[in-house]
Amino acid sequence: MDAKSKFAVIGGGSWATAIAKMLCENQPEIAWYMRSTYAVEHLKHQRHNPNYLSSVEFDIKKLHLTTDINEAVKYADIIIFAIPSAFLSAELEKLTESLEGKIIFSAIKGIVPESSLIVGEHFNTKYNIPLENIGVITGPCHAEEVALERLSYLTIACGDRSKARFVAKNMSSRYIKAKTTDDIIGTEYAAVLKNIYAIAAGIAHGLGYGDNFQSVLMSNAIREMKKFIKEVHKMKRNINNSAYLGDLLVTGYSVFSRNRMFGNMIGKGYTVKSAQMEMSMIAEGYYAAKSAYKLNQKYGAKTPIIDAVYEILYEGKDAKKVFSKLTEKLD
Repeated sequence: MDAKSKFAVIGGGSWATAIAKMLCENQPEIAWYMRSTYAVEHLKHQRHNPNYLSSVEFDIKKLHLTTDINEAVKYADIIIFAIPSAFLSAELEKLTESLEGKIIFSAIKGIVPESSLIVGEHFNTKYNIPLENIGVITGPCHAEEVALERLSYLTIACGDRSKARFVAKNMSSRYIKAKTTDDIIGTEYAAVLKNIYAIAAGIAHGLGYGDNFQSVLMSNAIREMKKFIKEVHKMKRNINNSAYLGDLLVTGYSVFSRNRMFGNMIGKGYTVKSAQMEMSMIAEGYYAAKSAYKLNQKYGAKTPIIDAVYEILYEGKDAKKVFSKLTEKLD
C-alpha cells in the first residue's frame, strides 16, 4: 500500500455515494461499482446519482464507473463495501476476480444473514482475508450531511493501524475529520447495534413517548451496547467515544435516520412489511435485530431493548404492550 494505491466503492446507495464523494476530494480517480445500468449512465451524462444524494455533483473524470463488480475489484487495491448486509452474499457470488492481496474495508452497518457474522468476520472466515487487511468505516456520520458538506466525523478501524491511517487520510477534507482505532470488532458491532436502538427510539416516538423517555432509552442503550460488545470481544475501549456513543446518538435522534423512521412507522401501527414498502431505503436495524438476538442466545448479555425490538418485529407482539413492560426494566 502506497500513495498510488487505488480505491473502489461497491454500492449505489446514499452511503456509497457519500464515500465516493469523500474519496474524490483526494483521489485522481476511483472505481465505483453499482448494479443499476441506468444509474451508471445517468452519472456519466448528468454527473449525479439519480436515486441517492442527487445534489452531489461529481467530476466524471475522477470516476471509473462500472456495472461489473469484477472490473472494480481488479482495478483497486482497497475495496470499500457499502451495500446492505442482506445483499452482500449475492453480490460476492458474482466474483470471479480473486480478493487475495486486496484490502477490504466495510462501510456496512449490519450482520450478514447467511453467516450471522459481522462483515469483517465474514470476509475473514469465508474468503480467508487476513484480519490485518480488513477494516471498518463508522460514524457518527450521515450521508445526507456529507452531501451538504456539513462538518462530520468518521472512525476508521483496522488491526493494521497504518492502513487505517491511510484510509482516514484519503477520506478527510475540510468537512470530514477522520480518526483511527484498532477496535475493529467493537466498532463494527457498535455500528450494527445502534441501528436496533434507533428503531427502538423510533417506536417510542411513534407510540407518543417524549424526550424525557428518549433520553432514558438512549442512556440505557449505550450501557446495553457496552455489555453486549464486552461479551463478544473483550478489550479495553471507551464506550463514550464517538464511534460508539456518538454514532448511537446521531442514529437515534437524527431526522436523517432511516432506522428511526422505520421504528416510528412501527410505533404508529404500520406492519413490518408495509413500513418496508413505504421506505425507499433499507433499514439495517431490521435484519440486525434478529441476528443480534440470536447471537446473544450464545453470550447471554442482558439486552432488554434488543429483546423488545425483536419481539415486535419478529414475533408480532404489540408495540404498546412491549414498551410498557420495557419501561419497567430501564433506569
